[in-house]
Amino acid sequence: MSTSTQRARGPVHLEGHLDEGQSRWLWLVKWLLVIPHYIVLFFLWIAFAVTTVVAFFAILFTGRYPRSIFEYNVGVLRWSWRVAFYAYSALGTDRYPPFTLQDVPEYPARLRVDPPGELSRGLVLVKWWLLAIPHYLVVAFFLGGGWYAANSVDEWGYGGPGLIGLLVFFAAVALLFTGRYPKPIFDLVLGLNRWVLRVAAYVSLMTDEYPPFRLDMGGDDPEPPLVPGEPDSAPGATAGGGTAVATAPAPPGSPQERPAWGAGRVVAVVLGSVLLLTGAGLGVAGLGLGFAQVGLRDSGGYLASGDEYLSTQSYALASDSMEMTYDGPDALLENILGDVRITAEADGTEPLFLGIGPTDEVDAYLAGVAHDTLTDFTGTDRDPVYRHSDGSAPAAAPGTLDIWAASTSGTGEQELTWAPESGDWTIVLMQADGQQGVAADVSVGAELPVLGWVAGGMLVTALLVLGAGIVVVVLAIAVRPRSPAAPAPPTTV
Repeated sequence: MSTSTQRARGPVHLEGHLDEGQSRWLWLVKWLLVIPHYIVLFFLWIAFAVTTVVAFFAILFTGRYPRSIFEYNVGVLRWSWRVAFYAYSALGTDRYPPFTLQDVPEYPARLRVDPPGELSRGLVLVKWWLLAIPHYLVVAFFLGGGWYAANSVDEWGYGGPGLIGLLVFFAAVALLFTGRYPKPIFDLVLGLNRWVLRVAAYVSLMTDEYPPFRLDMGGDDPEPPLVPGEPDSAPGATAGGGTAVATAPAPPGSPQERPAWGAGRVVAVVLGSVLLLTGAGLGVAGLGLGFAQVGLRDSGGYLASGDEYLSTQSYALASDSMEMTYDGPDALLENILGDVRITAEADGTEPLFLGIGPTDEVDAYLAGVAHDTLTDFTGTDRDPVYRHSDGSAPAAAPGTLDIWAASTSGTGEQELTWAPESGDWTIVLMQADGQQGVAADVSVGAELPVLGWVAGGMLVTALLVLGAGIVVVVLAIAVRPRSPAAPAPPTTV
């Protein structure tokens, strides 16, 4: 990394000018003031992700970044930069950011990206993930919020704030006590933000020019500063990305060629993007349920868990109370859940008892009996978690009682089938003769006959929502706003 004062031209141009005389206290509540912007940006970035995917395929097949998408995505970056400059990525101004994608020359924070010409069709496949990895590491250090391995590969801890956040905090403390923002800190913060946004434009496919590993500090962009009213399409060439589209400011009264992203188009593209993501989520969930319906059922037609080894040196293993509340017809519950099946196979040759009964009656039977209650199949060490209850041997073998809604006993694998109904229920696993010590591989499954209908319904809904989303996004991107008519030529009488 090097610090450069050379005015090297690049496709991304960022400016930020420090306002003098800022309030000493306003920064303490800016997190509250920018909440409306964060809400809007949340939805704008959803659409940004969708339009970037569209741009990816457009570049892959045509070598061109669609201009209307480019305008929108640059606008989102520009809006985000203004909010970041106002808030805790710079604290450079107390002027509230405008709610617009367009460039606002009067605002002290500005961003412009030169429109690319022809882009590499091959580079688009790798630049946003593989080639950008070194920059991702640097940006993670700048922004913070990273994660690091704590003690092992499956234990993680928070990496803390980034360099930009720390520098802005120091500047805020100085502003609080002195009323002045240290200019050297501001220049460094602007250089770090400039680095971040160069990377953002590159990984958003807006340019093929690799972001320099160079820290251009200060509020002025390392090229001639932006001229108020200058269009985004600045003349010039972009390395690795073809020649930038050169345009001149339109003369007064002439129609503008650049498509504008007004509120209607923005709402449309956001709505379409939300529909697309919703449809994609429904589709993935529907496919997953469909796969479970077709490929994960066992020979008995059940969707079952894997075997879990459960053991205790006490007299019984019990589940926590399972509450089922259902007020509809039994036939509907049967069509939704079907039967529940529980299987247990002992380690040795001792006969097992497996039963399910009302919780109050099971609790009465196990009162005073030494037993363990299963509270979790997987604890911190990936082993089952039990809650022990002290006591002695049971007064009677479990199979002699009439408290069970369903039960089975014997040697080998035991299979219990139960039709669910409303109530509080507890499952019990014991030796059939009530002796001490129980160990078995246990599995739980259900028929879930409704699963196929749910999967089919989700897939149909996903197709409809995806179709609607595609139509809305295409219309928002493709429909150009009507340009103002050119003035009629003067007539001579």
